[in-house]
Amino acid sequence: MGILIAVGISYVVVLVIAAAAALVLPVAVRQMIDLGFSRANTEHIDRYFLLLFGVAAVLGLFTAARFYLVSWLGERVVADIRSAVYKHVIGMSPSFFEVTRTGEVLSRLTTDTTLIQVVVGTSMSMALRNILLLSGGLVMLAFTSVRLTGYTVGLLLVVVLPIIVFGRKVRKLSRATQDRVADSSALAGEKLNAVSTVQAFTQRQSEAARFAESVEASFATALRRIRARAALTAIMIVMVFGAIVLVLWLGARAVLDGSMTAGELSQFVLYAVMVASGLGALSEVWGDVQRAAGATERLMELLAAKPDIVVPANPVPLPAPRGEIGIEHVTFFYPSRPDHPALADVTLEVRAGETVAVVGPSGAGKSTLFQLLLRFYDPQQGRVLVDGVNITQADPDAVRARVGIVPQDTVIFSADAMENIRYGRADATDAEVQAAARAAIADEFIERLPEGYRTFLGERGVRLSGGQRQRIAIARAILKNPPVLLLDEATSALDAESERQVQAALENLMKNRTTLVIAHRLATVRKASRIIVMDDGHIVATGTHESLVAENGLYARLAALQFGMHAA
Repeated sequence: MGILIAVGISYVVVLVIAAAAALVLPVAVRQMIDLGFSRANTEHIDRYFLLLFGVAAVLGLFTAARFYLVSWLGERVVADIRSAVYKHVIGMSPSFFEVTRTGEVLSRLTTDTTLIQVVVGTSMSMALRNILLLSGGLVMLAFTSVRLTGYTVGLLLVVVLPIIVFGRKVRKLSRATQDRVADSSALAGEKLNAVSTVQAFTQRQSEAARFAESVEASFATALRRIRARAALTAIMIVMVFGAIVLVLWLGARAVLDGSMTAGELSQFVLYAVMVASGLGALSEVWGDVQRAAGATERLMELLAAKPDIVVPANPVPLPAPRGEIGIEHVTFFYPSRPDHPALADVTLEVRAGETVAVVGPSGAGKSTLFQLLLRFYDPQQGRVLVDGVNITQADPDAVRARVGIVPQDTVIFSADAMENIRYGRADATDAEVQAAARAAIADEFIERLPEGYRTFLGERGVRLSGGQRQRIAIARAILKNPPVLLLDEATSALDAESERQVQAALENLMKNRTTLVIAHRLATVRKASRIIVMDDGHIVATGTHESLVAENGLYARLAALQFGMHAA
């Protein structure tokens, strides 16, 4: 903040000096004209031309300094805005992203901030410069001729009205244009992330046509904005210079009747042109400001959005890690599906070091349990406890630091293998990363990559197979070494041999650790301390594999379908 203030003060000083240098020029011109160009005035002529050169040098130097400072300020402000918006958005709850498209957020981070950069780094500088020239020019006009200045000011007040009227229209159309650009970005981002699906279903042409329609809609909206701004520019030029021509005609008549000198008229002309140019430039700037105002509104909407999950004012500290989990009479509705509970009056206690398997058909509420344990959502009723503390009263980061997860859909970042595994613990050494990879049976394929652990894995890990991506995720969890482990179909993408190896690594990882497992694989289910059977948001049965099969209920039917003859 201190450096921003210093740069701002320096900019104001430089701007004032540059504007003062520009305002001095017409005075020098008046003196030359009124003194004449005779040999008797040679000394005066030389002095005034040297003065003109000196003023031009000062003007050039301080204009360059003004450009540098305002450009630096624009880049700094936009960088800070982007960082602030991204930091805010990345902390939003999952419910925010249920209704907000990622492509739209990216459009606001890039296109909208670029518009603000244009205003702060260029247009605002022009505005301040022209405001100084306009006000300074008006003052100097008054010193030159009060009567003509009165006419000029009266006419300029008439000119301001269309700036206000058209400026508001440009602002609304600018906001609409940015919305259409965001729609196009969101559409393109979604389809490019699923390009193999688009091509596999031969939808390439139709998707290209949909994007073209979106772009055309954006173009049509932009065209309306351009028309409004063009009309504003035309009106400004005609009215401003029409007013100046009228005033100059009056000035020319004043010279003819002897109430003004030719030099005074020349000075008045230069200041009048300066005022007209300043006002014309301000009308252009006003259009940029209105576009940026629309962009700023969109960014402010992002910053004004409040996450559903917030850090309490006085978070309850978690005790020493034990790995105890308690779910007490929890009922939960997803914000996007308020008509049906994902969990209904669920109660479950998991002791420290216990392994509990959660099974059930799709939509039974298994993954929702994991979402609540990670405090991505808060239940509408009931409590979720970690080590005896209600997690709604604790810092979400403190809760998540105690939980490791291996999801079914593994996320691989656009980085090398080393950094992807290190995501589990940022301060881990290379040796610790490699040890985690060995424990996850991932080192064998990583070392065969072209650059080993430094091999770039591609966007979303496109250079890896599904099983390899899954082992990267397991290595992350091993590296994090949390007291609570969540396994969501952790071995679902592995072949039989890899599953056997990774299962052995997971069993070592699960020792002395509380583990919740969503799995249909028989090996994991059989070895669990307990099996929780869920259906339609309820816990319908609890027991061991053998006891649940003997009950001949939902679990027995699922086991028969999933494991075939192994179910018995």
